[in-house]
Amino acid sequence: METSTAAGSEPIADALRGALQDAFAIAVDRAERIHSGTASDNFRITARDGGRWFAKVHRSAGAAAAAARAVELTEFAGRGGTPVPGLRRSVDRAVVARSHGLLLSVWELIDGETAETGLSGRRWHTVGAVLGRLHRHLASHPSGPPASADPVRLLDLDAAAAAYDALVERYRRPAAAAGGFGRWALDALGQRRALLPAVRAVLQRLPPLTEQVLHGDLAAPNVLLRGDDVAAVIDFQPPTRGFLAWEIARIAGDPRTLAVPRWRTELPGLLDSYRAAHPTVPSADLDGVLAVGAAYTLASTYPLSVLVDRRGRADHALQTYARQRHAAALAMFEACS
Repeated sequence: METSTAAGSEPIADALRGALQDAFAIAVDRAERIHSGTASDNFRITARDGGRWFAKVHRSAGAAAAAARAVELTEFAGRGGTPVPGLRRSVDRAVVARSHGLLLSVWELIDGETAETGLSGRRWHTVGAVLGRLHRHLASHPSGPPASADPVRLLDLDAAAAAYDALVERYRRPAAAAGGFGRWALDALGQRRALLPAVRAVLQRLPPLTEQVLHGDLAAPNVLLRGDDVAAVIDFQPPTRGFLAWEIARIAGDPRTLAVPRWRTELPGLLDSYRAAHPTVPSADLDGVLAVGAAYTLASTYPLSVLVDRRGRADHALQTYARQRHAAALAMFEACS
């Protein structure tokens, strides 16, 4: 088996070959590590018969159990018309197999690019239609129907304020504050901390919004595009309830999309296509997307909370994302104020 993996990962790759052969009857020609995911080690697999698969090595029994629940939601969404990757069950029909010391699930590999390149043109409409269809079907999930809830429940703003105060102190240390990014981060943290009372007021002004079962992590990396079409929605989480407006904002308010000024004129296309696919959605949920997106993003310390501990190891891509996310939060806040 040819492998292309990170340093130190060869033992996983060797066990992976055996696990795929024994548990899934896949003879591996090549395994390439994909550097994504926090609960699994992910590999792109090319089989000797030409088949192509996405293998997830789950890092704990708890992560494997959560993955099994997420499979249920993925397949439920697929039955409602959302494009999702197919799961390959093991030879004994398990969703997650234990073999060669690994906990492993295997999925159809979908060709496409992630929505991290940003939404533009017709993509706004196709993503909106798929998201509306997904939410319409998830409303019928057996865990319970949608219900109205106070959007103030979205965030613990007292905890957010404490997190900001602690992070400001960490960035004031000489090692963290050195350089242009450290100085920018301190200024950004101060801006966002000062806006938290206004964030609370924005949420308090909103009417009750819909909570229901959601995808759970509908960020740009989990929407695969092929041209202007949605090839697949991936990486569902276990069935969990949340605000519709929040999940719409996760993809519509992605920082890389909002970096292009025309997003203000193109966002209505996503919302119109969403409503066409989900005509019973309350208007308040769509009207509240920007407010909920602004509140959620302004209350989040990511990725500044990660970058503070890099201790001089520059991560230019994550620093760029930090600047884009801050700008997106302010843009959404300005648009809904």
